[in-house]
Amino acid sequence: MIQVNQASISEAAIMAEVQYHPAASKRAATLKAAESLIIGELLRQRAKALGLTVKSELNSASDDDFLDALISRELPIPTATDEECQQYYKLNPQRFASSPLLEVSHILLAAAPEDDKARVEAKILSEQIILKLQQGDSLAELAKHYSACPSKETGGSLGQISRGQTVPEFERQIFSAEPGLLPQGIESRYGFHIVFIARKVPGKLLPFSAVQQKIAEYLNEKVRRKAVAQYIHTLIVTAEIEGYDFNLSASPLMQ
Repeated sequence: MIQVNQASISEAAIMAEVQYHPAASKRAATLKAAESLIIGELLRQRAKALGLTVKSELNSASDDDFLDALISRELPIPTATDEECQQYYKLNPQRFASSPLLEVSHILLAAAPEDDKARVEAKILSEQIILKLQQGDSLAELAKHYSACPSKETGGSLGQISRGQTVPEFERQIFSAEPGLLPQGIESRYGFHIVFIARKVPGKLLPFSAVQQKIAEYLNEKVRRKAVAQYIHTLIVTAEIEGYDFNLSASPLMQ
């Protein structure tokens, strides 16, 4: 049992809460559940001390309802100015550009993720095929012979690709590469890819007016999360909590 300023949180309540906090282990889930219940109790106690009445549509106020009421009363949170939004836009142009377009051809040497032997063989074969391509062999002809992708029927061509159209491990490599034959195969969940980038069209920077609202929402939410974490930290360190060692620096709820 946990005591929070003389209020009790039972083991049964913690076990019932665990289902809402998936984690890598039962212990981690239990800790997260306990922390959540402690914080919820502290929010309720603080709202009561301030004489705040919290109502919800279901007549059963949640922790978020109490937190919102307390923020309105005790925690004025500043909003991002136009100047701050413009500064963020200037410092992070890559976040506000349209996706580049790549014209890509490839040869897929299939190998299941769990088949270590096939993976090694595919890697070795990819090196051999890349050497052939560097010596002037035709990618289209080699694709017809080796590739496990339907694109082998069109010379290995994948056409034009933008971000989000391929698996992440493949995408990370091709969008950071320059046009030409990649010197090494790209490993993905499907096997090894031998890749030739025929053309790369850079993305275009979106105008500030098109993204200003999203920037403001992002900055405002970032400030809010930090302020809320600090507020909850203050509630915890000034409370009398027994039966739980609240390690603030490691708590996932305090990040």
